[in-house]
Amino acid sequence: MSVFKYKAFNERKDKILLSVTAVAISLYMAFSCTYFTASAGTVKEDVVRLHILANSNSEVDQEIKLKVRDALLETNASILSNDVTKENAKEHFENSKEILLKTAKETLKENGFNYNVKITLQDEYFETRDYGSLTFPAGQYTALKVVLGKGEGKNWWCVMFPPLCVPAADGIETNESNADYLTQSGEKIVNGGEKYIVKFKILEIYEELRNKLGV
Repeated sequence: MSVFKYKAFNERKDKILLSVTAVAISLYMAFSCTYFTASAGTVKEDVVRLHILANSNSEVDQEIKLKVRDALLETNASILSNDVTKENAKEHFENSKEILLKTAKETLKENGFNYNVKITLQDEYFETRDYGSLTFPAGQYTALKVVLGKGEGKNWWCVMFPPLCVPAADGIETNESNADYLTQSGEKIVNGGEKYIVKFKILEIYEELRNKLGV
């Protein structure tokens, strides 16, 4: 075999090897992202968010929003029990809406506000959000949505279940036992942080497209 033929043979072999490697990497990434997406789906199924919209962005409306938040979290802490699990959490909040609504109304009244409050349990789209050391992937979540007055002000959110919210917390606290509420794969994602930063971004793009298409 001449030097030129040998060189051409090696170049073809290298190209084939690179092609095979590229396909293998693509298949790995496809499988990995599919697994990641499925695991992220379990997080969304097992979590109930709290989403509060203030009446406006005025200082007083923003302040009362936080007071309502704290009152709701205190009430939630008192009505949560060991009987509430990820399997029945949504039912629990559906049954507790009236108690929470009463708490919100009383808080507004005690502070001299007379506008209306609406509380609904519904599906809402959330972007990828960091919550202290935890990261919750983008997508549709069940949310306890609280609208104060016109609901035209900045919102505040947290995780109502598992019980990661704490009263009067401008900072963030986490529940070290969240493994009791999430699947093993879901817990790995939530605690993954920067390890999954690229996959979180890919998933967010995918979920944004689904949300826009109403899929």
